[in-house]
Amino acid sequence: MAKLILVCGPTGAGKTTYSLAHAKEVGAVRFSIDPWMQTLFAKDMTSLDYSWMIERVNRCYEQIWETSKQILSLDGNVILDLGFTTKEQRQGFVKRGEELGLNAEVHYIAASTEVRKKRVEKRNAEKNPEVYAFEVTDMMFDFMEPRFEVPDTQELKYGRTVNA
Repeated sequence: MAKLILVCGPTGAGKTTYSLAHAKEVGAVRFSIDPWMQTLFAKDMTSLDYSWMIERVNRCYEQIWETSKQILSLDGNVILDLGFTTKEQRQGFVKRGEELGLNAEVHYIAASTEVRKKRVEKRNAEKNPEVYAFEVTDMMFDFMEPRFEVPDTQELKYGRTVNA
């Protein structure tokens, strides 16, 4: 049976690194939101306006889901590294999975703020194309920090917490 895995965690937790490794482990097609946003909208962004960004994130979600749905219907595995900052965002994709007869797994990547900041600094410096789509500034990190909602036990019913 196909697997739908939603990877979430705050900025710098290691979502993309985890998703890359887990995709190899379970033979999944991985979608990551950062390259989509960078390629499609970065040149148009003039400020850190959350409503502007989330509207474009949602556009990407729709296109990514259309392709994911096809893969899943062919019994393929899909990992969505889409940030999933809020419970509402995660629940939307859990529901989409249920409509296909799947129990989506939520994998929560947890790491301390200090560890995450160091990872972001390292990623910014190294610019490894596997995990780097754009520079995350201190302002961006601080902007997103209060917006992340940690998954509750119900959300993790079919998933797991990964301490990275």
